[in-house]
Amino acid sequence: MQAAINPTLANLSIVPERQPLKVVVLGDSLVYGFGDPEGGGWVERLRRQWMSPDTAGPILYNLGVRGNRVIQVCDRLEQEFRHRGELRNRLPDVSIFSVGLNDSARVQSFQGRNYTEFNNFETTLDNMLNKAQDLCNVLFVGMVPVDEAKMPFQGCLYYALADQFRYKEATRLACLERNIPYLDLWEIWLSRGEYWWKSRLCSDGLHPNVAGYEALLQDILDWEPIQKLAD
Repeated sequence: MQAAINPTLANLSIVPERQPLKVVVLGDSLVYGFGDPEGGGWVERLRRQWMSPDTAGPILYNLGVRGNRVIQVCDRLEQEFRHRGELRNRLPDVSIFSVGLNDSARVQSFQGRNYTEFNNFETTLDNMLNKAQDLCNVLFVGMVPVDEAKMPFQGCLYYALADQFRYKEATRLACLERNIPYLDLWEIWLSRGEYWWKSRLCSDGLHPNVAGYEALLQDILDWEPIQKLAD
């Protein structure tokens, strides 16, 4: 005897639940969130916002390491990438980078050698971006300006706006060449005036403070590529 089938149930189509995007953020102390004891930095603030029941946005992994330069991020990129995700063989959908400030620092004086020689920086940056694009979609968040009057950092590293500009421009152009969205925070913050951006840095003149990370988060939330991720 054939069992009766509820016609209402028979006509239902099963729609698979949409899995949230997985996003890895790799970089230096700006990613790590150093200087923000309240919110943990912009990545942690964004993670909390995206994980709220009202938004249920992407899953965010903070892979920032203080002091990292491009070479360290490039070296750990693929290993970090392939070990993120709750399900086997589910790799991240997007990688966000924020690195380059430490490369620009000069050692021992404002006239010393750059921590990463500029040509080496460009070569390693190219390798990192090429490798990243082979893995998934890529975004890049630029550096914020530093207060030269507070240097040296840790007694030996001298960060300067002129060096920052050179390294961030190389990064911006490398991203432009690859159609990688680049958020130029350096230019955005400087355009708001010296008092505004200096008041959003810690006493070391290098890391954003709580107000700085709040502003940084808002700049990132206003960025169209991030808004598209959260749709």
